[in-house]
Amino acid sequence: MDIRNLISIEDVSVQWWDELYALCCEIIADPAAFAESCRGKVMASLFFEPSTRTNFSFQTAMMRLGGSVFGFSDPSATSSAKGETLADTIRMVSSYADVIVMRNPREGAAMAASLYSEVPLINAGDGGHMHPTQTLADLTTISRKFGSIGNLNVGLCGDLKYGRTVHSLVLALSKFPNISFHLIAPRDLAMPEYMLAYMRAHGQKYIEITNLESAIPNLDVLYMTRIQRERFIDPLEYERLKGVYVLTRRKLERAKEHMLVMHPLPRVDEIATDVDADPRAVYFEQARFGMFIRMALLYTLLRQPRIPPAWVEPGGERVCKNPSCVTKFEPYLPPLTKKTDAGEQCAYCDMAVD
Repeated sequence: MDIRNLISIEDVSVQWWDELYALCCEIIADPAAFAESCRGKVMASLFFEPSTRTNFSFQTAMMRLGGSVFGFSDPSATSSAKGETLADTIRMVSSYADVIVMRNPREGAAMAASLYSEVPLINAGDGGHMHPTQTLADLTTISRKFGSIGNLNVGLCGDLKYGRTVHSLVLALSKFPNISFHLIAPRDLAMPEYMLAYMRAHGQKYIEITNLESAIPNLDVLYMTRIQRERFIDPLEYERLKGVYVLTRRKLERAKEHMLVMHPLPRVDEIATDVDADPRAVYFEQARFGMFIRMALLYTLLRQPRIPPAWVEPGGERVCKNPSCVTKFEPYLPPLTKKTDAGEQCAYCDMAVD
Protein backbone atom coordinates (compact mmCIF):
# COMPACT_ATOMS: atom_id res chain seq x y z
CA MET A 1 0.00 0.00 0.00
CA ASP A 2 1.38 3.40 -1.02
CA ILE A 3 -0.69 5.97 0.90
CA ARG A 4 1.07 7.97 3.63
CA ASN A 5 -1.69 10.46 4.56
CA LEU A 6 -5.43 10.00 4.17
CA ILE A 7 -6.62 13.51 3.35
CA SER A 8 -9.28 12.85 0.73
CA ILE A 9 -10.94 9.68 -0.46
CA GLU A 10 -9.48 10.60 -3.87
CA ASP A 11 -6.19 9.38 -2.41
CA VAL A 12 -7.64 5.85 -2.38
CA SER A 13 -7.37 3.60 -5.43
CA VAL A 14 -9.61 0.58 -5.87
CA GLN A 15 -6.58 -1.70 -5.43
CA TRP A 16 -5.65 0.05 -2.15
CA TRP A 17 -9.25 -0.23 -0.98
CA ASP A 18 -9.35 -3.95 -1.82
CA GLU A 19 -6.21 -4.56 0.24
CA LEU A 20 -7.46 -2.47 3.16
CA TYR A 21 -10.86 -4.17 3.11
CA ALA A 22 -9.24 -7.62 3.04
CA LEU A 23 -7.23 -6.65 6.13
CA CYS A 24 -10.40 -5.34 7.77
CA CYS A 25 -12.13 -8.67 7.15
CA GLU A 26 -9.19 -10.47 8.80
CA ILE A 27 -9.55 -8.23 11.84
CA ILE A 28 -13.31 -8.81 12.03
CA ALA A 29 -12.78 -12.57 11.79
CA ASP A 30 -10.05 -12.69 14.47
CA PRO A 31 -9.59 -9.40 16.37
CA ALA A 32 -7.50 -11.11 19.06
CA ALA A 33 -4.77 -11.79 16.48
CA PHE A 34 -4.23 -8.02 16.17
CA ALA A 35 -4.56 -7.11 19.85
CA GLU A 36 -0.83 -6.41 20.30
CA SER A 37 0.02 -5.42 16.73
CA CYS A 38 0.55 -1.72 17.53
CA ARG A 39 1.93 -2.02 21.05
CA GLY A 40 4.20 0.96 21.76
CA LYS A 41 2.64 3.14 19.04
CA VAL A 42 0.94 6.42 19.94
CA MET A 43 -1.98 8.12 18.20
CA ALA A 44 -2.63 11.86 18.60
CA SER A 45 -6.35 12.70 18.50
CA LEU A 46 -6.80 16.38 17.61
CA PHE A 47 -10.48 17.31 17.50
CA PHE A 48 -10.90 21.04 16.98
CA GLU A 49 -14.62 20.37 16.46
CA PRO A 50 -17.06 18.26 18.52
CA SER A 51 -17.27 14.56 17.74
CA THR A 52 -18.54 11.47 19.49
CA ARG A 53 -18.59 8.59 17.01
CA THR A 54 -15.47 9.38 14.99
CA ASN A 55 -13.40 10.32 18.03
CA PHE A 56 -14.47 7.26 20.04
CA SER A 57 -14.15 5.01 17.00
CA PHE A 58 -10.52 6.01 16.41
CA GLN A 59 -9.61 5.80 20.09
CA THR A 60 -11.21 2.36 20.42
CA ALA A 61 -9.56 1.18 17.21
CA MET A 62 -6.12 2.22 18.47
CA MET A 63 -6.63 0.63 21.88
CA ARG A 64 -7.85 -2.61 20.30
CA LEU A 65 -4.56 -2.71 18.38
CA GLY A 66 -2.64 -2.37 21.65
CA GLY A 67 -1.57 1.25 21.09
CA SER A 68 -2.16 4.35 23.19
CA VAL A 69 -3.87 7.69 22.61
CA PHE A 70 -3.44 11.30 23.67
CA GLY A 71 -5.11 14.46 22.45
CA PHE A 72 -7.99 16.85 22.98
CA SER A 73 -11.61 17.42 22.03
CA ASP A 74 -11.83 20.99 23.33
CA PRO A 75 -9.55 23.39 21.45
CA SER A 76 -10.29 26.17 23.95
CA ALA A 77 -8.05 24.30 26.41
CA THR A 78 -5.09 24.17 23.99
CA SER A 79 -2.47 26.59 22.72
CA SER A 80 -4.55 27.21 19.59
CA ALA A 81 -6.80 29.31 21.83
CA LYS A 82 -3.72 31.45 22.53
CA GLY A 83 -3.16 32.01 18.83
CA GLU A 84 -0.83 29.12 17.97
CA THR A 85 -0.91 28.35 14.26
CA LEU A 86 -2.12 25.03 12.93
CA ALA A 87 1.35 24.45 11.46
CA ASP A 88 3.06 24.84 14.84
CA THR A 89 0.50 22.60 16.55
CA ILE A 90 1.13 19.86 13.99
CA ARG A 91 4.93 20.23 14.18
CA MET A 92 4.76 19.89 17.95
CA VAL A 93 2.30 16.99 18.05
CA SER A 94 4.06 15.01 15.32
CA SER A 95 7.21 15.05 17.42
CA TYR A 96 5.32 13.08 20.09
CA ALA A 97 3.02 10.78 18.10
CA ASP A 98 3.32 8.07 15.45
CA VAL A 99 0.08 9.04 13.67
CA ILE A 100 -2.25 12.06 13.86
CA VAL A 101 -6.02 11.96 13.54
CA MET A 102 -7.45 15.44 13.10
CA ARG A 103 -10.89 17.03 12.79
CA ASN A 104 -11.06 20.75 12.06
CA PRO A 105 -13.91 23.09 11.09
CA ARG A 106 -11.82 24.75 8.36
CA GLU A 107 -12.16 23.27 4.88
CA GLY A 108 -8.80 22.06 3.64
CA ALA A 109 -7.25 22.00 7.13
CA ALA A 110 -6.17 18.37 6.78
CA MET A 111 -4.26 19.10 3.58
CA ALA A 112 -2.64 22.11 5.27
CA ALA A 113 -1.66 20.09 8.35
CA SER A 114 -0.08 17.34 6.27
CA LEU A 115 2.49 19.85 4.94
CA TYR A 116 3.99 20.16 8.43
CA SER A 117 3.73 16.64 9.87
CA GLU A 118 6.55 14.13 10.29
CA VAL A 119 4.06 11.29 10.69
CA PRO A 120 1.01 10.07 8.77
CA LEU A 121 -2.05 12.29 9.12
CA ILE A 122 -5.66 11.16 8.86
CA ASN A 123 -8.48 13.55 8.04
CA ALA A 124 -11.36 12.92 10.46
CA GLY A 125 -13.42 15.69 8.84
CA ASP A 126 -12.50 19.18 7.63
CA GLY A 127 -15.52 21.47 7.82
CA GLY A 128 -18.10 20.78 5.12
CA HIS A 129 -15.41 19.42 2.79
CA MET A 130 -14.43 15.75 3.23
CA HIS A 131 -14.67 12.86 5.70
CA PRO A 132 -12.72 9.99 4.12
CA THR A 133 -12.73 7.55 7.04
CA GLN A 134 -16.51 7.75 7.31
CA THR A 135 -16.52 6.77 3.66
CA LEU A 136 -14.29 3.79 4.43
CA ALA A 137 -16.93 2.76 6.98
CA ASP A 138 -19.63 3.24 4.33
CA LEU A 139 -17.76 1.15 1.74
CA THR A 140 -17.18 -1.56 4.32
CA THR A 141 -20.89 -1.68 5.14
CA ILE A 142 -21.92 -1.88 1.49
CA SER A 143 -19.31 -4.57 0.80
CA ARG A 144 -20.32 -6.68 3.81
CA LYS A 145 -24.01 -6.46 2.95
CA PHE A 146 -23.88 -6.83 -0.85
CA GLY A 147 -20.65 -8.81 -1.22
CA SER A 148 -19.17 -6.23 -3.60
CA ILE A 149 -19.60 -2.64 -4.75
CA GLY A 150 -21.14 -1.90 -8.14
CA ASN A 151 -24.40 -1.76 -10.11
CA LEU A 152 -26.14 0.31 -7.45
CA ASN A 153 -28.68 3.12 -7.36
CA VAL A 154 -27.60 5.30 -4.44
CA GLY A 155 -29.80 7.99 -2.92
CA LEU A 156 -28.05 10.76 -0.98
CA CYS A 157 -30.61 12.69 1.03
CA GLY A 158 -30.51 15.82 3.18
CA ASP A 159 -27.69 18.32 3.48
CA LEU A 160 -25.66 17.79 0.33
CA LYS A 161 -24.16 21.30 0.37
CA TYR A 162 -22.26 21.03 3.66
CA GLY A 163 -22.36 17.23 4.02
CA ARG A 164 -18.71 16.19 3.97
CA THR A 165 -19.74 12.53 4.28
CA VAL A 166 -21.71 12.59 1.02
CA HIS A 167 -18.94 14.47 -0.79
CA SER A 168 -16.43 11.77 0.15
CA LEU A 169 -18.90 8.99 -0.66
CA VAL A 170 -19.52 10.33 -4.18
CA LEU A 171 -15.78 10.47 -4.86
CA ALA A 172 -15.35 6.91 -3.60
CA LEU A 173 -18.30 5.30 -5.35
CA SER A 174 -17.31 6.99 -8.61
CA LYS A 175 -14.38 4.55 -8.74
CA PHE A 176 -16.73 1.55 -8.95
CA PRO A 177 -18.77 0.32 -11.94
CA ASN A 178 -22.29 1.40 -12.81
CA ILE A 179 -23.21 3.64 -9.88
CA SER A 180 -26.16 6.00 -10.32
CA PHE A 181 -26.78 8.82 -7.85
CA HIS A 182 -30.09 10.34 -6.79
CA LEU A 183 -29.22 13.67 -5.17
CA ILE A 184 -32.17 14.44 -2.90
CA ALA A 185 -32.00 17.88 -1.30
CA PRO A 186 -33.79 21.20 -1.04
CA ARG A 187 -32.36 23.69 -3.53
CA ASP A 188 -30.67 25.66 -0.76
CA LEU A 189 -28.73 22.54 0.29
CA ALA A 190 -28.01 21.05 -3.13
CA MET A 191 -24.70 19.40 -4.00
CA PRO A 192 -22.04 22.12 -4.50
CA GLU A 193 -20.97 22.92 -8.03
CA TYR A 194 -17.40 21.65 -7.61
CA MET A 195 -18.80 18.21 -6.76
CA LEU A 196 -21.20 18.27 -9.73
CA ALA A 197 -18.31 19.32 -11.96
CA TYR A 198 -16.34 16.31 -10.72
CA MET A 199 -19.25 13.98 -11.45
CA ARG A 200 -19.72 15.37 -14.96
CA ALA A 201 -15.98 15.19 -15.67
CA HIS A 202 -15.97 11.50 -14.64
CA GLY A 203 -19.12 10.56 -16.53
CA GLN A 204 -21.15 9.79 -13.42
CA LYS A 205 -24.90 9.33 -13.77
CA TYR A 206 -26.89 11.54 -11.43
CA ILE A 207 -30.20 13.33 -11.07
CA GLU A 208 -31.05 16.16 -8.70
CA ILE A 209 -34.49 15.95 -7.09
CA THR A 210 -36.26 17.39 -4.06
CA ASN A 211 -38.75 14.60 -3.30
CA LEU A 212 -37.60 11.65 -1.15
CA GLU A 213 -40.66 9.42 -1.48
CA SER A 214 -40.58 9.37 -5.27
CA ALA A 215 -36.96 8.19 -5.25
CA ILE A 216 -37.23 5.40 -2.66
CA PRO A 217 -38.58 2.59 -4.93
CA ASN A 218 -35.56 2.92 -7.24
CA LEU A 219 -32.81 2.76 -4.63
CA ASP A 220 -30.42 0.05 -3.46
CA VAL A 221 -28.86 2.37 -0.86
CA LEU A 222 -30.50 5.32 0.87
CA TYR A 223 -27.92 7.48 2.65
CA MET A 224 -29.66 9.89 5.01
CA THR A 225 -27.91 12.93 6.50
CA ARG A 226 -28.93 15.49 9.07
CA ILE A 227 -29.34 19.19 8.42
CA GLN A 228 -26.23 20.52 10.18
CA ARG A 229 -27.02 23.42 12.47
CA GLU A 230 -23.32 24.18 12.99
CA ARG A 231 -22.74 24.92 9.28
CA PHE A 232 -25.35 27.71 9.06
CA ILE A 233 -24.37 31.35 9.48
CA ASP A 234 -28.04 32.39 9.68
CA PRO A 235 -29.98 30.44 12.37
CA LEU A 236 -33.27 31.35 10.69
CA GLU A 237 -32.14 29.52 7.55
CA TYR A 238 -31.49 26.40 9.65
CA GLU A 239 -34.93 26.65 11.29
CA ARG A 240 -36.53 26.89 7.85
CA LEU A 241 -34.79 23.80 6.50
CA LYS A 242 -34.58 21.44 9.49
CA GLY A 243 -36.94 18.50 9.34
CA VAL A 244 -37.40 18.83 5.59
CA TYR A 245 -36.86 15.06 5.17
CA VAL A 246 -38.01 12.42 7.65
CA LEU A 247 -37.74 8.71 6.84
CA THR A 248 -40.48 6.58 8.46
CA ARG A 249 -41.54 2.93 8.35
CA ARG A 250 -44.48 3.94 6.18
CA LYS A 251 -42.21 5.47 3.55
CA LEU A 252 -40.09 2.30 3.54
CA GLU A 253 -43.08 0.22 2.43
CA ARG A 254 -42.26 1.16 -1.18
CA ALA A 255 -38.55 0.35 -0.87
CA LYS A 256 -36.79 -2.74 -2.22
CA GLU A 257 -36.41 -5.60 0.26
CA HIS A 258 -32.62 -5.42 0.02
CA MET A 259 -32.28 -1.62 0.21
CA LEU A 260 -29.82 -0.41 2.85
CA VAL A 261 -30.71 2.56 5.02
CA MET A 262 -27.45 4.20 6.01
CA HIS A 263 -26.57 7.29 8.05
CA PRO A 264 -23.18 8.62 9.25
CA LEU A 265 -24.80 9.63 12.58
CA PRO A 266 -25.66 11.44 14.72
CA ARG A 267 -29.27 11.64 13.61
CA VAL A 268 -31.66 14.31 14.82
CA ASP A 269 -35.15 13.83 13.36
CA GLU A 270 -34.41 12.69 9.80
CA ILE A 271 -34.90 8.97 10.60
CA ALA A 272 -37.84 8.09 12.84
CA THR A 273 -37.04 5.65 15.63
CA ASP A 274 -39.59 3.19 14.24
CA VAL A 275 -37.17 2.57 11.37
CA ASP A 276 -34.58 1.10 13.75
CA ALA A 277 -36.35 -2.26 13.88
CA ASP A 278 -36.39 -2.62 10.09
CA PRO A 279 -33.70 -5.11 8.93
CA ARG A 280 -32.73 -2.68 6.17
CA ALA A 281 -31.59 -0.11 8.75
CA VAL A 282 -27.86 -0.71 9.09
CA TYR A 283 -26.58 2.59 10.54
CA PHE A 284 -25.58 1.15 13.91
CA GLU A 285 -23.77 -1.75 12.19
CA GLN A 286 -22.19 0.90 9.98
CA ALA A 287 -20.69 2.52 13.09
CA ARG A 288 -19.23 -0.81 14.25
CA PHE A 289 -17.78 -1.52 10.81
CA GLY A 290 -16.21 1.93 11.03
CA MET A 291 -14.19 0.88 14.04
CA PHE A 292 -12.83 -2.20 12.26
CA ILE A 293 -11.86 -0.37 9.06
CA ARG A 294 -10.15 2.31 11.17
CA MET A 295 -8.20 -0.47 12.87
CA ALA A 296 -7.06 -1.63 9.44
CA LEU A 297 -6.16 1.93 8.45
CA LEU A 298 -4.15 2.62 11.61
CA TYR A 299 -2.40 -0.75 11.37
CA THR A 300 -1.36 0.15 7.81
CA LEU A 301 -0.27 3.77 8.30
CA LEU A 302 1.61 3.07 11.52
CA ARG A 303 4.09 1.10 9.46
CA GLN A 304 5.13 4.26 7.61
CA PRO A 305 8.49 5.77 8.63
CA ARG A 306 8.86 9.17 10.29
CA ILE A 307 9.86 11.65 7.55
CA PRO A 308 10.73 15.31 8.24
CA PRO A 309 8.45 17.47 6.07
CA ALA A 310 9.89 19.45 3.20
CA TRP A 311 10.27 23.18 3.73
CA VAL A 312 7.14 25.07 2.68
CA GLU A 313 7.59 28.62 1.45
CA PRO A 314 5.07 30.68 3.46
CA GLY A 315 2.45 33.13 2.29
CA GLY A 316 1.59 34.53 -1.10
CA GLU A 317 -1.41 36.05 -2.83
CA ARG A 318 -4.69 34.45 -1.79
CA VAL A 319 -6.36 32.55 -4.65
CA CYS A 320 -9.28 30.75 -2.98
CA LYS A 321 -12.57 32.61 -2.65
CA ASN A 322 -14.15 30.05 -0.34
CA PRO A 323 -14.78 31.92 2.96
CA SER A 324 -14.47 28.64 4.90
CA CYS A 325 -11.12 27.65 3.36
CA VAL A 326 -8.29 27.15 5.83
CA THR A 327 -6.19 29.69 3.88
CA LYS A 328 -8.51 32.43 5.15
CA PHE A 329 -7.55 31.62 8.74
CA GLU A 330 -3.92 30.52 8.37
CA PRO A 331 -2.44 33.30 6.18
CA TYR A 332 1.10 31.84 6.12
CA LEU A 333 -0.09 28.92 3.97
CA PRO A 334 1.17 28.91 0.37
CA PRO A 335 -1.62 29.50 -2.21
CA LEU A 336 -1.54 26.02 -3.73
CA THR A 337 -3.75 25.01 -6.65
CA LYS A 338 -4.19 21.86 -8.68
CA LYS A 339 -5.42 21.12 -12.18
CA THR A 340 -8.21 18.54 -12.44
CA ASP A 341 -10.63 17.28 -15.07
CA ALA A 342 -13.11 19.79 -13.62
CA GLY A 343 -10.66 22.72 -13.98
CA GLU A 344 -8.22 24.49 -11.66
CA GLN A 345 -9.05 24.11 -7.98
CA CYS A 346 -7.75 25.18 -4.59
CA ALA A 347 -5.47 22.35 -3.44
CA TYR A 348 -6.82 22.66 0.11
CA CYS A 349 -10.63 22.82 -0.22
CA ASP A 350 -11.21 21.84 -3.89
CA MET A 351 -13.19 24.97 -4.75
CA ALA A 352 -12.83 26.20 -8.33
CA VAL A 353 -10.25 28.95 -8.83
CA ASP A 354 -11.43 31.64 -11.24
